[in-house]
Amino acid sequence: MATVLDAGEIGRALKRIAHEIIEHNHGLENVVLLGIPTRGAFLSERIGKFLSEIQSPVPVGTLDITLHRDDLRLRPPRPLLPTLIPIGGIEGKDVVLVDDVLYSGRTIRAALDALGEIGRPKTVQLAVLVDRGHRELPIRADYVGKNIPTSASESVRVHLTEIDSEDSVEILGGDSK
Repeated sequence: MATVLDAGEIGRALKRIAHEIIEHNHGLENVVLLGIPTRGAFLSERIGKFLSEIQSPVPVGTLDITLHRDDLRLRPPRPLLPTLIPIGGIEGKDVVLVDDVLYSGRTIRAALDALGEIGRPKTVQLAVLVDRGHRELPIRADYVGKNIPTSASESVRVHLTEIDSEDSVEILGGDSK
């Protein structure tokens, strides 16, 4: 096990992502953040807090993708999590999906399917804390906290204080010690 991000580095990465969102969207007038539960929801709340401190508050919600996953038959059933769309919805908005780790791209594909059932945003952007590579689908993040190249035998674990009592990102397995 190797720790690749500590609490301070996670905070700086999220603050940088917030600045990049403002710059890319020329402000925040049309931006909506939607976190993918579980950890993506907490990360979107944190990014939303930074955006409020830097410029202005933005609507923050969550998007459950459980029923849109392509591996439902391969995994044990999991409870549905709430989809909370902020007041004003997503129609014509610049939606920023937020997740903890981008790996194969399948979670984001499911999120796009779920989003399509809710409405039609103007744009969909993706913010992730960690991009570890190994894409199986043509999906890329617009905002990345840290690129961490990994082998397929390794896994990336994100710990957040809201549920894990600490902030850190670790690589497990493979050649890491």
